Amino acid sequence: MTKTAKSIILLATLVFLTNISIAQHNKPVYVEVDKPGAIIQPTMWGIFFEDINFGADGGLYAELVKNRSFEFYKPKTGWKVTTTDKDSSHFVVINRGATHENNPRFARVKVDEDSSKFCLTNTGFRGMGIHGGKSYRFSVMASLPYAGDVSLRIELVNAKGETIGQTRLQPSGKQWKKYSAELTASATDAQSRLNIWFQGKGLIDIDMISLFPTDTWKNRPNGLRADLAQMLADMNPGFLRFPGGCIVEGWNLGVRYQWKKTIGDVEDRQMIINRWNTEFAHRLTPDYYQTFGLGFYEYFLLAEDLGAQPLPILNCGMACQFNSAEVVALDQLDPYIQDALDLIEFANGPADSKWGSIRAKMGHPQSFKLKYLGIGNEQWGPQYFERYLLFEKAINEKYPDIVLVSGTGPQPDGDLFDYALKALKNTKAEIVDEHYYRPPVWFRENASRYDNYDRKGYKVFAGEYAAQSVGTASPLNKNNWDCALSEAAFMTGLERNADIVVMCSYAPLFAHTDGWQWTPDLIWFDNLTSFGTPNYYVQKLFSVNKGTHALNMLRENEPLTGQSDVFASATLDQHTGEVILKLVNYVGQVSEVPVVLKTARRMLPGASMTVLQHSDLNAMNSLQDPENIRPEKRPLQVKGKKFTLALDPYSLTVVKIKLQ
Repeated sequence: MTKTAKSIILLATLVFLTNISIAQHNKPVYVEVDKPGAIIQPTMWGIFFEDINFGADGGLYAELVKNRSFEFYKPKTGWKVTTTDKDSSHFVVINRGATHENNPRFARVKVDEDSSKFCLTNTGFRGMGIHGGKSYRFSVMASLPYAGDVSLRIELVNAKGETIGQTRLQPSGKQWKKYSAELTASATDAQSRLNIWFQGKGLIDIDMISLFPTDTWKNRPNGLRADLAQMLADMNPGFLRFPGGCIVEGWNLGVRYQWKKTIGDVEDRQMIINRWNTEFAHRLTPDYYQTFGLGFYEYFLLAEDLGAQPLPILNCGMACQFNSAEVVALDQLDPYIQDALDLIEFANGPADSKWGSIRAKMGHPQSFKLKYLGIGNEQWGPQYFERYLLFEKAINEKYPDIVLVSGTGPQPDGDLFDYALKALKNTKAEIVDEHYYRPPVWFRENASRYDNYDRKGYKVFAGEYAAQSVGTASPLNKNNWDCALSEAAFMTGLERNADIVVMCSYAPLFAHTDGWQWTPDLIWFDNLTSFGTPNYYVQKLFSVNKGTHALNMLRENEPLTGQSDVFASATLDQHTGEVILKLVNYVGQVSEVPVVLKTARRMLPGASMTVLQHSDLNAMNSLQDPENIRPEKRPLQVKGKKFTLALDPYSLTVVKIKLQ
């Protein structure tokens, strides 16, 4: 056969296959509106929070002072002493040891009228983000142990050293007291720092040095950075999972997360090193600690403020298996199990119970209405399941209404996953956490992952997922449009299988542009501003357009799971009477999709369409261009129950149609 003949046959084959694809693509998609299927749980789309990438300290937690109580491994981390006096005794850090176990250190400053000026400077978390025109509350615990007269001049200076705000305090007496004052910034600067000038004569002891914006989210003292918290609220999340993630485990059990050390008065909470401090050689972060100013009480408050179900995750007696693989002996597991039982009482117990009274004293006498509790993060193997079963037995006996979340390990397939599936049959597992950190193509290829899951088995929590543009844990991963669009394709499969999948959350949530350890991440921020990635807008579009019931959306009796690179799901919102269609077009040209609504209801005016689209799969958002990829509302004319949607190239489209 000649080359010309081969070329003609190849061309004819391509034309034939293209015509078949076009023919299939032009066949109508039927939405069975009058046959509502699985209930979409209010918890369907939620938030995974972990203190990674400066997510809490230096991020969502609005405290601007780093190492405010001198408890870091190097007590002067974040601080700089400025004096021209050569006498080094002007500043010492005193360790009270066992008499103040949770917060042993404080600073003692000697102030002499005849000596040069003495200044203590805090540089914040890679600088302090100060907004001009806004007020800030400075506070400090102070004591004058001997007779003396020492005053403080508190000063904010910008990166050039120019004063942009100041106030004064006059501590007095030997008793430790909290002193506070407000100041208003005259200019905006991302790299500001705090100066504390000491004047007068005598000794002064200081601890818990703090600077907060007064406009924290919901104006709560010891509160949250308003712009970051509002981005979470805008997602209308169904649940808040906290405090992680691997942060729950610690690289060994000595630095595991212990919720009881994160409640009560802030100054009594015991700080620990953050496990992401030196986790990655390429992103060493030696100044990363957990002060627990954002602790379990604050997490419960945040969930309540968001209207989301709290989902705390507790250590199950196992450290990170990727690090030390340390486990507590089974005959010594009781304290861990008791922590779980006590947490339920802290969240739900009456105000006169042991742990409920602590919640009430902190300002919340009412129950937090805890329903879900996770045991372990992403542990695997027999070590996990033999411990999980002991938790399950104790919790089910005392609190049978609490729904437990177990896990299948760090991978969505493979030997560890297969072992977990077998082990889960011996448990009373209600919800099982599955994690997926895979290339974008995996998410598109697995849009039908749950179509054939056992309908009589456990429910699924898609607890951590994010498409990896380069590879898992690679510092080169990007939050590009390819990743976000592929996740959207996968999410149509999660929504379509709402009878199996009851919780979903992207991970990780936050990342500081100067202090990150892991990529990709949902929301990026610096000291002043923040932006949502394309992935954020995908998550938000699904969450705020949830619906109450899944609907069949079929072409030739099959769901759209990538045929002609179109993925789709449909829901009905019985509260608003709306049909909600979500369609992903993963091709670089317009795709026309004929749609037929199979319903006896009359259509009402007011159809709408929201499109998230970009022609370049490598496109991203940034601090400089935060809305490069953002949702766009467009007019939509739907005159009957049969209509054609023209899907933009590389797009996620959400259509809402009102019915009688």
